[in-house]
Amino acid sequence: MLNKTAKQLHNKLIKHKKTISVAESCTGGLLCSLLTKHPGASAYFLLGVVAYSNNSKKRILDIPEKIINKYGAVSNKVALLMARNIRKKINADFGISITGIAGPTGATAIKPKGTVYIGLSFKNKTFSRLFLFPGRREDIRKHAALKAMRLLSANL
Repeated sequence: MLNKTAKQLHNKLIKHKKTISVAESCTGGLLCSLLTKHPGASAYFLLGVVAYSNNSKKRILDIPEKIINKYGAVSNKVALLMARNIRKKINADFGISITGIAGPTGATAIKPKGTVYIGLSFKNKTFSRLFLFPGRREDIRKHAALKAMRLLSANL
């Protein structure tokens, strides 16, 4: 399913001549790997960043420390800023972000394992969606990457 969705998105991005940049956290580069799997991906894939630590989110993605401290790295606000800032940093048509808790550690009662925010930014629109994915760490990462590709595809 992941590879098929990646190939469909690859074809769609080339057809529509749109570019993307990606900021990932809990997926650890899985989305970037899927998006660059097929020859010709350089026509649309401009930049991918795995900002796993809060420090990298602050320094590379320009997420204010006060936002992380107030809402947490796994939050709507951070996903929005990650998507918007990665898009603007390289002037891509689309910026997409993933931040979440893949587990087995890091979960809380408010943010259980499987909590993932996916952000999407394009033109004058930036939004984020909250998902709660089931399964083990690798399952959650795959669910998140797949949902991110589908969200991007639906907005092309």
